[in-house]
Amino acid sequence: MVSKVVGCSIYSNHDWIENGTLTFDHGKIVGVGHSLEQPGDKVIQFPAGYKCIPGMIDMHIHGANAADTMDATHEALSTIASVLPEEATTSFLATTITQSEEAIQAALKNAAEVIGHQKPGEAEILGVHLEGPFISKEKCGAQPEEYISDADTERFDNWQKLSGNHIREVTLAPEIKGGMELIRHLAAQGVVASIGHSNGYDEDVIRAIDAGATQVTHVYNGMRGMHHREPGILGGALLHHGLYTELICDGKHVCQGMVNLAYKLKGSDRMILITDAMRAKCLKNGTYDLGGQEVHVKDGLAVLSSGTIAGSVLKMDQAFRNMLAFTDATIEDIVQMGAINPALQCNVFDRKGSLEIGKDADFIVLDKNNQLALTVCRGEIAYQRKEIVQK
Repeated sequence: MVSKVVGCSIYSNHDWIENGTLTFDHGKIVGVGHSLEQPGDKVIQFPAGYKCIPGMIDMHIHGANAADTMDATHEALSTIASVLPEEATTSFLATTITQSEEAIQAALKNAAEVIGHQKPGEAEILGVHLEGPFISKEKCGAQPEEYISDADTERFDNWQKLSGNHIREVTLAPEIKGGMELIRHLAAQGVVASIGHSNGYDEDVIRAIDAGATQVTHVYNGMRGMHHREPGILGGALLHHGLYTELICDGKHVCQGMVNLAYKLKGSDRMILITDAMRAKCLKNGTYDLGGQEVHVKDGLAVLSSGTIAGSVLKMDQAFRNMLAFTDATIEDIVQMGAINPALQCNVFDRKGSLEIGKDADFIVLDKNNQLALTVCRGEIAYQRKEIVQK
């Protein structure tokens, strides 16, 4: 059945269509503009002031609603994929953590079995983000230190095979043994090499860029900071414009002023909004597991017993609104940071990231206050606020 979203402003090809119509059928967008209703069409009507924009793509999320990628079960990935549309996310990278060989292998095998075989109406798993174990012990954060190792291209190749060739991003520290070699290896395969959990220096950032690194993992967090005689990993991330920078915009990992600083230096064309959320997202205050470690969650902050921040419970729609509040970013900028840039980095911009004919019908509708009203994943309604009218 042909379905239509009508009445709201539609953001397509960097322009707004007022009182527009978005038509979709069999999971694809088949019309963007203005069109008349046809007999048999399923119509979802919105009032003036509502906005239809591409769905968000979360490149860095470990879990949600009591499930985690490292649980290595079909049910865990389905749980995550089912709840994310409620926060405006329509696709994501299932993210691992530094763990034992057996645990990582199990998570990758499980992802290989699930990707491409999901239920209708779930956020699509675009692939895997391998966070660690090729990182710095000095900047491990909440990554279990006992499983950290040197970079190893042969080990990565084995994991890539186990994943069904679905690893799309690897977070690693370029300064560790084998780091630059692995970055070159990843770049040659079209896998995003993201600098993170690194105690290196700006010269390591430059070398990593030359080797093929294109991204920085959760900027500010898990990296050597700036000094007036050495920019560090943070300074390199902000100085070198070609690098995309992930940002956890919850106001806890990074304060409002530093969010604004990164935005002014990088601009929306080189920032990527992520949540880095763990299984406690959507749940109450309490104690939860992350990579075999106890994480204590209270009032939106997740920490290890040591006080180290351990992922987040951030929801993407809140990150969206925070970015608008913390900076002078526009809705158009948020689309760039939350949809277009991650689609480009995940090499899926041919079907994700914008509202164009032929692309997947992945979109969200926001009300006048930028609260989520509707989420559609590949043509299936995945979340709908009760008062929204269909006919």
